Amino acid sequence: MKMRIVVLSAVVGLTFAVGASAAGNPAVRDMMGNSDCFACHAVDHAGVGPSFKDVAARYHGAAAPTATVAKLAEKVINGGNGSWNAQTGGMAMTPHPQLSKAQATQMVQWVLAQ
Repeated sequence: MKMRIVVLSAVVGLTFAVGASAAGNPAVRDMMGNSDCFACHAVDHAGVGPSFKDVAARYHGAAAPTATVAKLAEKVINGGNGSWNAQTGGMAMTPHPQLSKAQATQMVQWVLAQ
């Protein structure tokens, strides 16, 4: 019985860990809401920055290569300029150095799932 509880706990924990990092996770959306992401971006329409749907379309959505996800996560952390000048009028994306690489990666995966 005790072994069954340990195994079940491990499976539930692993499922939660995988789910917590999955693209589209509401917890990641909440993390983005606690940052300033939605001050410049919206899911389905451009604001100061491009919509998340436009970003997902440009970078092949959830099928984006790992290298692309890593590049975009670095842009979230370090800021960026130039990729969306036609849409933003040259407005740079502000850096977010308070975010870890793991947090930025989860945010990018969430955006690409839109």
